[in-house]
Amino acid sequence: MQLGAPAYRARQLVAAVHRRHVRNWDDLSDIPRALRAELQERYRLAALDPRAEQCSADGTIKLLLATWDGHAIETVQIPAGESGTAADHTRLTVCVSSQAGCALACTFCATGQMGFTRNLTVGEIVEQVYLADRPGEPRRVDNVVFMGMGEPLANLEAVIGTVRLLGEPAGYSFSPRRITISTSGLVPQMRRLADQNLPVRLAVSLHAANDELRSQIMPINRRFPLADVLAAARDYAERSGRRVSFEYVMLDGVNDAPGHAAELAELLRGEPAHVNLIPYNETGADYGATPPARIRAFARTVQARGVPCSIRASRGRDIAAACGQLKVESGMSSPTGSGRGALRGLPRSAVRG
Repeated sequence: MQLGAPAYRARQLVAAVHRRHVRNWDDLSDIPRALRAELQERYRLAALDPRAEQCSADGTIKLLLATWDGHAIETVQIPAGESGTAADHTRLTVCVSSQAGCALACTFCATGQMGFTRNLTVGEIVEQVYLADRPGEPRRVDNVVFMGMGEPLANLEAVIGTVRLLGEPAGYSFSPRRITISTSGLVPQMRRLADQNLPVRLAVSLHAANDELRSQIMPINRRFPLADVLAAARDYAERSGRRVSFEYVMLDGVNDAPGHAAELAELLRGEPAHVNLIPYNETGADYGATPPARIRAFARTVQARGVPCSIRASRGRDIAAACGQLKVESGMSSPTGSGRGALRGLPRSAVRG
């Protein structure tokens, strides 16, 4: 960016955007009015427009956000504690979306039934984090998980750019070790992520332990079957030094029988892995949630066969916290926007004076 301003103005802009999370040009009181006016003509300071918010009894907050070109995405802010006290809400996990919609069409997923619209930019992903970390409030973001709308590895370049931008020492300075990237098993992209030497945690959405069932509920398995996914996950664990987690959503009468638990344990025996069992948040698809007692029995079976396994606490069930539900329920009208670039998505070199 060449505006004839001194170099220190770039440092001021970086601090304003990536530390103070300023969203309005008029709030940059340390920037001359003429420079602010020129910047406002060229760039959107805020990449996303909050349109709806739901707050759960357990402290979970779900936001419906509009992109500049009228697409709706969602992000979820999850407090670390479960007691509902204010102290528990000072540490947050932010679940971010990486795409508007999703092309993978997993049959149990609300987002998968919407189809794919477009990839999100680095700025649009980063701002989901900044909306949760509000300066002056007694709370901070402890973890970022790419488990919202979309398949993160189908937007790999922007996801990598987001991790690097969040980690910039002069900016947000967020450790990549506190970032988890989820995937449904895009094998080439899993291997490319391993090449990046980023110590993020990889989470593989498994949801079935045999190719026949997994292909029925996750069509991507027809391209990348379980043997290939596991090989790529093993390679990632070896190269990153970080154990891979395998996500397994519990679908009543579909993948939750004792035989499925034994099959899952056999599949992952000896792998550097951990299984997260996820209670299903019903989305209106033709699936029901597995009863809690059966989930606990499933976990005991997997653990007894030597595979680490835990049950993820279900959060935000009273606010439709599953991906895509708030968008479906809101009927959000499409906003209009300009075609200006988003300053949040630019590297520091792009805002030099």
